[in-house]
Formats: sequence, structure tokens, C-alpha cells
Amino acid sequence: MREEYLLAALRMGAGADPVPEGVSAAARAVFGLRVPGGVPAGPVDVTVPPGARSRPDTGTAHTGVRRFSAGGLVIDIETAVVGERMEVAGQVSPAPGPDARIEVRTPHIGKVRAPSASGHFAVAGLPPGWVSVVCHRPGHPPVFTRWVHVRP
Repeated sequence: MREEYLLAALRMGAGADPVPEGVSAAARAVFGLRVPGGVPAGPVDVTVPPGARSRPDTGTAHTGVRRFSAGGLVIDIETAVVGERMEVAGQVSPAPGPDARIEVRTPHIGKVRAPSASGHFAVAGLPPGWVSVVCHRPGHPPVFTRWVHVRP
């Protein structure tokens, strides 16, 4: 088959079948999860001395502890599933200031907290699954973590 015929057949086929409604709905839902104008914080390896929150054999952080960084801002989060609900605790450093807010988001619900003077925050009662944290600071673009999957 010649390349021109294959391309023509693909063009014809693309116009014949509409996009399934489930795919369109999922695309609209994902679009709603974005942070316009936000700065993505990339993951950073966390090493800790042996102790309660580390694996004694490697010194690396327990899988529920994650660190993200962007533009001089560090977001540490720790996740746990207690019963059937997820808990997220963390710290933003340097402390984001008195008018900052931390948004802990899942695809279904988001909760907003004012961080403490030292940048600590905590949220409980979320459904297990995907979670992302956004730090909103006056005069700065929001900084957000990637979506992390938390399993029971």
C-alpha cells in the first residue's frame, strides 16, 4: 500500500468515528485539575538517618515521605492511609508567610490549610488515591507537586 493511500484512509477514518463521551468527560476532568500559571515542583530524593521514618538498610526515606522543589521552595509531604482515609502532613520551606495557603488536592476533593509559622500543614479524611499539594503565596505563582498515588 502506498503512503498516500494509507494517510487518506486514516484521515477518512478519523472523521467517521466520534470521540467516545467517556474519553471527552475524562479529558475535561483532567483539564480541571491543572494549576494555571503554576510552577511544577520536581521530585527530590530524600535521605534520612536511620530511625523511625527510614529503612535501616538503606537510609532512604519511607515510601510515604516525598520531597519536591522549585524556585527555591521545598515541599515535603508524608502520606498515610489510616482506616479507609488518607492523611497528608508536610512542611513548606522556607516558610511561605502569613497570607499563604496550602491546598491538598485529590481528583474528588481539595482542602485548604493555612501553614503554621514554620510552614507545617496537615489534612486528614481524604479518599486514598491520587494527591497533589499546591502552595499559594501572595505575589508569587503557585508551586505544585506532581500527582502521587497513595495506596491503602
